[in-house]
Amino acid sequence: MSQKTLLTATEVNIILHRLACQLIENHLDFSQTVLIGIQPRGSYLAKRLLKILTDEYNIKNIQMGFLDITFFRDDFRRGETLEANKTQIDFLVENKKVIFIDDVLYTGRSINAALQALQSFGRPNEVELLVLIDRRFSRHLPIQPDYRGRQVDAINNEKVVVKWKETSGEDSVELITK
Repeated sequence: MSQKTLLTATEVNIILHRLACQLIENHLDFSQTVLIGIQPRGSYLAKRLLKILTDEYNIKNIQMGFLDITFFRDDFRRGETLEANKTQIDFLVENKKVIFIDDVLYTGRSINAALQALQSFGRPNEVELLVLIDRRFSRHLPIQPDYRGRQVDAINNEKVVVKWKETSGEDSVELITK
């Protein structure tokens, strides 16, 4: 097994600020926009972006929630025991712009599950996708990000691992080959 660092903590920080600026360019005051982190790993990215938007760019009153997609996944009943997370959305998404936030876009199946799960909270005007890492050659569904931190050409026996300082003590992105 080999390991290669794709992004250092400094590079992750630069990318987070760039993504925050892109969100500001497209959504201005966020009055009609909500951020939804896809549980579990997208929640770390969503919290970081919210902190940058509020603390460094003084954007207030951004609505953010977290969506658990466990029971909407197409592999839910295929033998592997999945552990559910908690959905925390205390607002309606009706007629809002929703930005899904996740760490890695791989096959697109998680985003498909998130779209199904979101229907319980209303019908948004628009849904966008923000990811830290886009694994370009692995898509099973025609889903592409609107905002991407870095595009990675990883083949199937390679795994992209995003580490957050909140859980791992440091920010980094690594490519692991089995």
